Amino acid sequence: MADGVSNPSKIIEVSELEWQPMTPTIKAKTLWSDPLAKRRAQLTRFEPGAVLPMHKHNGDEFLYVIEGAISDESGTTAAGSVGYRPDGCIHSVTSKHGATVFAIISGGVEPASAIGDAPRSQTIVLSEIPWSDALPGVKQKPIWSDAASKRRAVLARFDAGAKLPLHKHIGDELIFMIEGSNFDESGEVRTGNANYRPNGCTHTVSSKHGGTAIAFVTGSVEMLK
Repeated sequence: MADGVSNPSKIIEVSELEWQPMTPTIKAKTLWSDPLAKRRAQLTRFEPGAVLPMHKHNGDEFLYVIEGAISDESGTTAAGSVGYRPDGCIHSVTSKHGATVFAIISGGVEPASAIGDAPRSQTIVLSEIPWSDALPGVKQKPIWSDAASKRRAVLARFDAGAKLPLHKHIGDELIFMIEGSNFDESGEVRTGNANYRPNGCTHTVSSKHGGTAIAFVTGSVEMLK
């Protein structure tokens, strides 16, 4: 292990995980979970015409649509966009032509029969958010943040050869690699795979040929070099 590197990240090879049925037309892979914090990351596949019945979120959910589109009573979230379901959101979900979705979920869900005055879901179209420079060779799009819980979601793009210097996670981070790849001391995170950086993880991140990832961050990072 390189000098100063500790509490290593975990590379999640999505193809090695089994699909589990949620309904006859929806299946999922659990990529990561923290039962104590009631948080999990999940890949969900909707077949054409799939319907997820009305339910209430006891906690919130972020999702990134990898392919296809899903719809609820507030509208449609298409490939390349993010959906946010706030705590207390009540809705049903459908997919006319099928979809694959990456999501990080806090809390649980329970059946519901009416939306009433519950908070509505939101769609965030990433193409409408400008890129901003984060570090040399790295750009970001801020997607969402909540100061009270010290959480945020960002889209990060690494140029070929870009490198984040040694840093420590004060809180955790989970990324899903949308295109390309990046590396840390645990190995390569390739397109379609995920990487979990636990609280206290100290590492560097680089990308040989470039890469784009969506990241869900709790807490902050401390640069060490």
